Formats: sequence, structure tokens, C-alpha cells
Amino acid sequence: MDLFLQQILNGIMLGSTYAVVALGLTLVFGILHIPNFAHGHLYMLGGYVTFFFITLLGFGFWTAMISSMIILALIGILVERVVYRPLRDQPHINSFISAIGALMFLETFVVVAWGPQGQRIPNPYPNPVEIGGIILTQQRLLVIIAAIVLIVLLQLFLKKTTPGTTIEAVAQNREGAMLVGINVNRVSSMTFAISTATAAAAASLVAPIFMISPSMGALLGMKAFVIVILGGLGSVPGAIFGGYILGLIEALGGGYISADYKDVFAFGALILILAIRPTGLFGREEVG
Repeated sequence: MDLFLQQILNGIMLGSTYAVVALGLTLVFGILHIPNFAHGHLYMLGGYVTFFFITLLGFGFWTAMISSMIILALIGILVERVVYRPLRDQPHINSFISAIGALMFLETFVVVAWGPQGQRIPNPYPNPVEIGGIILTQQRLLVIIAAIVLIVLLQLFLKKTTPGTTIEAVAQNREGAMLVGINVNRVSSMTFAISTATAAAAASLVAPIFMISPSMGALLGMKAFVIVILGGLGSVPGAIFGGYILGLIEALGGGYISADYKDVFAFGALILILAIRPTGLFGREEVG
């Protein structure tokens, strides 16, 4: 029973990270209606920026994390303007190719700047915490709490603020939003800034637990796409729910079957769920 509860907590921790990353990817898909293939590598870059601020500039963990979020938000705006905006009315294959070029550039940049080997951020909260007889570190508990706070704040932003409602308006009907005076370009830039900032936050939170490496963005990016598809393309609740489902599947599968195959379980879940519900858990059936 203790093993089961331990794996559940591990799954919630992983799911919290996945949900935050997938949420940003879902927002971008809702605005541009194309997947941002560079999202995982922007997540990776956020981890390295935090590493830079902590190890080379001597920043505290929270200061480094906030600084990383700000820098990645600015980089997200740049990516939207340089990579995606010029190709908005072009065939989607052009955007796919540009995104692949962007992710290759980001990975090469990190390899040149920090080397191909993995790096580890010093753990600011290594002390253990006991919850119901289960022991985990403060940093792992912090990941869960911080992710929930980020998700709640982002939901409040989307539902209760004017900028948030403009994002939802553009996601629902771009042409209609333009007709009522919404600046679509500004909304796209803002969405990318939020997406990359939350990805940087997720990377910063887990970097003291798992080693960061230039290749970490590729696998995380693929898992984020799995989550978005599982939850239903463009569905914010689906991204959150799908993230936690994937985290629990990986933790339980790795704990009871084999940790070597934990990444396989994610794609197995995708095949199974889509076989039952092709539009995803929260996707809507198209009528017409």
C-alpha cells in the first residue's frame, strides 16, 4: 500500500509538470491552430536559463525562476513574430518546417553555450516531508503546489480579465475577434509569452530534481502533444486532466511494471483512448 501511495504522489508530481507545459501548448494551438513543435525546447531553454542565473550569477532559486520566466516570455514573443506570424496564411507544412528549424537552433545553442552533458541545479529544498506515512522531498511537494497555483492563476486570468477573454475570443473565432476591434497580433504575442513563461516555470521547478540536458525538450515536447491530443485539441481542462492522467500512468507503470518502459505507457494510453474516443477526452464532435 505504501508503494502504491508513493507512486501516486510521484504521478501527481509528474502530472503537475506535464499539465503546466501542456496548458501553454494548448493556448498556442487555440490561437494559431497549429502545434508549436518548438515548445519542448523552449521548456528546456527555461531550465538552462535558471541554471545560468543560479550557478553563474548567484541568484536565489525564486529570483532565478522569475527571471527565467520573464526572459522566456520575451523569447516566446520573438518566436511568434519571427517563426509563426510571417507564415500565418501559408500552408501549415511551412510552419512545421520553421518550428523544426527553431527547435534545432535552440538545442544547438544550448549545446554550444553549456555543453552536451547534463547539468543539475542545486536543490533549494532537499529536506524530506512525511505525508500519511509517505516520504518525499520538499522540492517535489513544491512542484505540486506551485503547479496548482499556476493553473488556478492562469484560469482566473483567462476567465476574469479582459486580456484573458480576448485570448478566448480569438481562439473561438479569429475573424469575429478582428471585426470587434481585437488586435489579433497582440493577442498571439501575449499567448506565446504566457506559454513560454509557464514552460520555464515548470522546467525551473523540476530542474533541482531531474538533471537537465539539451535533449530533454524533445521527449517532453512529444509528451505534451500526447496530453493535448488526449485531452482534446484546444481544450484547457483537457490539457490539465490529460497531464495528470499521463503522470499517474507513467508513475504506476514504472513502479509496478518497469521504469524502462514508462515512456512507452504514454503513447500506449494515447492509442487506447483515441481508439475509444477519437476527439480526445474533452474534444467536441464536429457537426456538419
